[in-house]
Amino acid sequence: MHYETLTDLLQQNRTTSRSIHYLNGENDTSTVPFADLYTRAGQRLGELQRLGATSGDKVILFLNDNEQFIEGFWGAIAGGIVPVPLAVGIADAHRQKLLTIAKLLNNPFLYTDRKNLDRLGAYAATAGELATFEKLKARVLLVDERGAAGAAGTIIQATPDDVAFIQFSSGSTSDPKGVVLTHRNLIANARSVTRAAGFNTNDVSLSWMPLTHDMGLIGMHIFMFANQIETYLMPTELFIRRPLLWLKFASDFGATILSSPNFGYRHFLKVLGDRPLDSWDLSRVRLLFNGAEPISRTLCDEFMTRMTPTKLTPQAMFPVYGLAEASLAVTFPAMNSHYSSISLDRTQLATGQRVLRLADGSQNSLVVMSVGSAIPDTEVRIAADDSGILTDEHVGHVLIRGDNVTKGYYAAAEITARAISSDGWLDTGDMGVIMNGQLYITGRAKEIIFINGQNYYPHDLESVAERATGLELGKVVAAGCRPANAEHDELTFFILHRGTLADFLPIAAEVARLITAEVGLEVAHVVPVKRIPKTTSGKVQRVALEESFIAGEFNDELNQLQQLRHPTAAVTLVTKDTQSQIKSICDNAMPGKNISLDDNLFEIGASSLTLIQIHEEMDQLYPGLIDLTELFDYPTIATLAAHLNDKISKA
Repeated sequence: MHYETLTDLLQQNRTTSRSIHYLNGENDTSTVPFADLYTRAGQRLGELQRLGATSGDKVILFLNDNEQFIEGFWGAIAGGIVPVPLAVGIADAHRQKLLTIAKLLNNPFLYTDRKNLDRLGAYAATAGELATFEKLKARVLLVDERGAAGAAGTIIQATPDDVAFIQFSSGSTSDPKGVVLTHRNLIANARSVTRAAGFNTNDVSLSWMPLTHDMGLIGMHIFMFANQIETYLMPTELFIRRPLLWLKFASDFGATILSSPNFGYRHFLKVLGDRPLDSWDLSRVRLLFNGAEPISRTLCDEFMTRMTPTKLTPQAMFPVYGLAEASLAVTFPAMNSHYSSISLDRTQLATGQRVLRLADGSQNSLVVMSVGSAIPDTEVRIAADDSGILTDEHVGHVLIRGDNVTKGYYAAAEITARAISSDGWLDTGDMGVIMNGQLYITGRAKEIIFINGQNYYPHDLESVAERATGLELGKVVAAGCRPANAEHDELTFFILHRGTLADFLPIAAEVARLITAEVGLEVAHVVPVKRIPKTTSGKVQRVALEESFIAGEFNDELNQLQQLRHPTAAVTLVTKDTQSQIKSICDNAMPGKNISLDDNLFEIGASSLTLIQIHEEMDQLYPGLIDLTELFDYPTIATLAAHLNDKISKA
């Protein structure tokens, strides 16, 4: 099949006997053949064109429903209208981000549903953004109020260098960065990935990744569609609520291609517990993509060992490296190879330094995973701070180049100029080293902590701290904080904690001891926090915590901890009742919501990541008493507190 654009793909696939299956529940599935997708996309295009949308206009996709999302995405593509996918999220910050982007895009169209439109309007009224909202409302297509399908729209044939869509970063809400991807970028990466991964029409893919994330939209939808692969999609919130369905579905439908970032594997294992797995057959799975965040060797080992009864081959675990700016994929391991890692001296990782390999488990050893080598038609090199090329075994900035790499960011000439050189090399913002042809990512350049003349990567220090009793991935954040008038960064750990400050003291002491013993660093502060701010894709916002610390927002807690360590007077700690404890957890997880005891968490917009956060914090207070699924059975604070009290009384 020959295609140069996504428009070509949509048209050619209408004669293909393949389908997309939407798994909305264990017994709730809808199937849309590629031919029907073409028809529905044409109808969505007609509706957009009747609203006044023309080629080159932008349309924000703002809804959670996978089926409606994909129809709107391809409808826009068919008419040369540029889709801009945005995660719905749950907080006012997410709605502000949409309004900020709407102003940047200069009067875009909006593809959403009534519930999300009303929430956006309510926020805009309180935030002084009614003018922006009213402009959007005049150009909105509500997917749940369309009525009978109308005539199909007029397809506009794209050229390879036309903009296909814009992928905005999931980070800053005040200054979001939009990666502009052309049809050429996406098709180039699709072809390269197909060669590197051996995608073929016998494959079957299954994904729970959100379609607003590049791994979900590009990797697990567009690449599958380009290769005429039978595709199964389950909502992210279904995976969060019932993660075991992910691999049950994989067994039931004979999936060969799966994907997840670290937190997905961790969440799956946590819910799985010691349940037997003999009834699942995962022998057909040949690719289990692992990417989108730092990859843990320990977690990979734990997951693959636990999956042994399912006949999942060890070679299926496939650690990869990519980013939106590359139209997703940059490096892949060799097919049918076992994942591998090396141990490096963490004190020898400054830019330009030659790495020093250590034996596993040695003092100062940092374990980093191989993410393979560059996929076909993509170049990777390691550069010094002055952009000079570094040889193998030297740490530096990871640069990439190829037809798959974006030419820049939307309406951001200065950012583009800083990121992309005149000869096309894009600075990914990651640090890494190439050894024996394999790329190893050591961390993010902008997150490096500089202590005692050495560079340290936060995720490395966090992995050491997480060995403290009761801690795990996602509950610890390391940062270098420099208070006013200080001469250097102070190593600071923020730890998610919902118990008393007295209970926090031994945790803080153990974290400090581990870091001193294993890394040789002095910990200046260990701070209990009620909430770890994250982006809509689950990435920790370190800068937000650093700014809060420097602004003195944690001074009361730190002073009380100091008093507990060196008491000068009796300290009385007040124990809250169960309802108050749960309400405090929910209020911190969903700031600005003013949650009442009888509010249904789902009706007020609790996202999948928020539910994980609420459950993890409750599990810290009440270990083993509440399963994640029980949040769905008891969705209000009042009913959940009553259920928990009943369990406590019977324990």
